[in-house]
Amino acid sequence: MKRKLGLMGMALALGMGAAHARECNGIPFPDRVQVGGAELALNGLGIRKATFFKVRVYVAALYVATPGNDPNTLIAAGTPVELTLHFVRNVSVDELTNAWKEGFSRNAGGRVPALSERIARLNSWMTSIKAGQHLTFIRRPGAGIEVDVNGTVRGTIEGDDFANAFLSIWLGAEPPNPELKSGLLGGACG
Repeated sequence: MKRKLGLMGMALALGMGAAHARECNGIPFPDRVQVGGAELALNGLGIRKATFFKVRVYVAALYVATPGNDPNTLIAAGTPVELTLHFVRNVSVDELTNAWKEGFSRNAGGRVPALSERIARLNSWMTSIKAGQHLTFIRRPGAGIEVDVNGTVRGTIEGDDFANAFLSIWLGAEPPNPELKSGLLGGACG
């Protein structure tokens, strides 16, 4: 009986370890997720660093249907994508909404006026986030971006144009920090 329990315990421990493919900044992430019947693979993990002092804000995980390291291909793929931001420090609602504004401005450029009402809706769904909480964004092709704030789905912001512009915040020409983009594209988490 002891041997059976020992084997069961070892199998359980091994199973628990296998449930997470990678970790970044001590935060484990599964190697696959299910989105609307589609299985997505972990493409990469990256750390958002802010200010001159490189303060760690969140660890981002990017899940895609077909992993790759070309950001334009990932944005334009027209397949489901999941982006999870696991916060490692407290962030106010003002800091979040300012980050969205800056991210869209830097990466969506001339498309911002056409997106402004939807950006305002995204901002209205935000709340202050504490360390350990998360935001999850799911691109649903033909529908837009589903917004989940710490386990509560707030809704979907319609439009593939919005979804692509939103993903460009992290994968576009001017991400929040280059190491974050590199990590999401399969590079070091760093």
